[in-house]
Amino acid sequence: MSDAPADSKARRSVAAVPVYTAPPPSVPRVELVEPAIATVRVPPRDARAIRVPAGHLLRILSVEGPQVGDLNLFAADNLSERFFSGKTRALHGTHVTTGDALWSCFPYLRPMAQIVGDSLDWYGTDEWGCRVHDVIGTRCDPYTEKMLSGRDYHRCCHSNLTRALSNAAALSLEEAEGHVHDVLNVFMCTGFDADGRYTMKASPVRPGDHLDLLARIDLLAVLSTCPGGDCSAGHSSDDAPCYPLEMQVLRPEGALVEPPAPSAYDRSHGV
Repeated sequence: MSDAPADSKARRSVAAVPVYTAPPPSVPRVELVEPAIATVRVPPRDARAIRVPAGHLLRILSVEGPQVGDLNLFAADNLSERFFSGKTRALHGTHVTTGDALWSCFPYLRPMAQIVGDSLDWYGTDEWGCRVHDVIGTRCDPYTEKMLSGRDYHRCCHSNLTRALSNAAALSLEEAEGHVHDVLNVFMCTGFDADGRYTMKASPVRPGDHLDLLARIDLLAVLSTCPGGDCSAGHSSDDAPCYPLEMQVLRPEGALVEPPAPSAYDRSHGV
């Protein structure tokens, strides 16, 4: 470590300020019509896709045991518009819950979905600084696994998402992989340690817990059940107990929400 400069104390004492000041969220009251109009069960260490019309609810449901999932979202008719975890993190924080939006990438930058229900919102922040549903981590992937262990592991979330998107959108694996992106880690309990390293612990999710997303535009949702199970020990594991998750599409009563327009920026970039 280098020697501290004479004014180091002054430099470190500058107060931090928020980067963005988002308006307080307005959470629509959603009365659901049961039963679900579509249900897809995602097997352990695999992924599946489901289409969610604008104004409908995507419920991600724990059904058998503690299990986390990695979620990709796309505009149903345009795979180039996809979930932007980095901007969602900048606008709402490292973890998301009821009221927060899930934003799409540039040049669209609009809310693709809004969280309107979270059965784990009671968890808050624990003594290790961990919270639930993060937009910090990426997804377990075969490239990092190969680098760290030397083995090929195909049931990681990146590969699961690639296979599921390939099947859902009739793309080759190579084409589909180019669209797979950083995820919303559903039910995952994570934070940072004193050295700033990304940490995780056993998820508090139990059967019956759910995360409810109100689709603001027509969506294609792709969900992987992580091979780490509840992520209490690690990723990319054939030893961790893993369980299925369900994706349900539910229809709210009343009028559908008006889909938000893409960003109004003219894309001239100063030219």
